[in-house]
Amino acid sequence: MPTPTKGPRLGGGPAHERLMLANLASSLFEHRRITTTVTKAKRLRPFAERLVTFAKRGDLASRRRVLAVISNKTVVHELFTEIAPAVAQREGGYTRITKIGPRKGDNAPMAVIELVLEPVSARQATVAEAENATRRAGATAAPAEAAAQVPAEDSTADVAAAAPAEEAPAEAATPAEADAESTTEGDAEKA
Repeated sequence: MPTPTKGPRLGGGPAHERLMLANLASSLFEHRRITTTVTKAKRLRPFAERLVTFAKRGDLASRRRVLAVISNKTVVHELFTEIAPAVAQREGGYTRITKIGPRKGDNAPMAVIELVLEPVSARQATVAEAENATRRAGATAAPAEAAAQVPAEDSTADVAAAAPAEEAPAEAATPAEADAESTTEGDAEKA
């Protein structure tokens, strides 16, 4: 969590600020979006995102850490069973702050803070999938390159004798092996 801003805290003392942030987070998880002042929204964002990160872990220790902050068990259950699976593919940025007009009574700048529950965009998913394929191709290509290198001291007779031996198993390959070879060649071509 970032260091608190200098100057007066939200609500006066540090204990009151913690309670205010816990109540704001509880309301955010319960209603999925809340309207509050810009200052409170900015202070709530890292607090709520940290709680969502705990919920994504999903273990008992994480649940207890969240329950230490948010005392409402139904909200914590909802966070762990509904919100966390919805943002499982997202690596951060679980909240969105949108500024709206000033409040009518005291002209305080207002904002809407909401959970980002939409799935990660198709473009981002494609980029992540391509990066994983590149890593897999790089990992399989390194041992293949090491095996393919022939030392310079070998005579041409040894190389000629090795070539037919390599071709013979390829002809007697089973269909499953042929499919495996074609997929690795296809991955190498994509990279």
